[in-house]
Amino acid sequence: MRIIFIMSFLLSLLIISPSLANQFPIRMFEGTVTKVLDGNTLLITDSRGTKLNIRLFGIDAPEAEITNMKTGIVSKGGQPFGVNAYEALLTMVINKPVRVESMAIDQYKRTVAIVICNDKNINKEMLRFGWAWAYRQYLDIPYASEYIKLEDHARKERRGLWQQSNPQPPWEFRKLKKSKNQKKPKA
Repeated sequence: MRIIFIMSFLLSLLIISPSLANQFPIRMFEGTVTKVLDGNTLLITDSRGTKLNIRLFGIDAPEAEITNMKTGIVSKGGQPFGVNAYEALLTMVINKPVRVESMAIDQYKRTVAIVICNDKNINKEMLRFGWAWAYRQYLDIPYASEYIKLEDHARKERRGLWQQSNPQPPWEFRKLKKSKNQKKPKA
């Protein structure tokens, strides 16, 4: 009888508040940042040698232009300050040990996480220095208000990408780019 009561209680918690699962890390591990892909994506190698693609939780940085180093051909256009955001993240974490607090797995099979390096929350640092937006669409309590405050402060101080008068958020940039690519006739 007692087991049935406990199971019923636990099940009711999941039914009442399914969003609780998104508020706290689901897994924590340590590793070393071996590559920075853009202003919000890293490649981390853990202690077993496993390479994990990490998307920084709760932020979205401007898209960085990707150029082939051998040919000089631009394969992906970017936004203003996209390269700056990439370089800022690179400077903060490349080849450094980090603690990863995994929050979810996204549609691209990346681990969405909070990354701690030298006792600093890198996600917050990117917001504090103005290299990213608080990604409101994916922010949950207890992170939303703090991340939004950091973005607002950087905006008021005109730090990083907020030097622009009206920067285009990356999610709008990607949406426009996607719609343009869909309209192109195929050869």
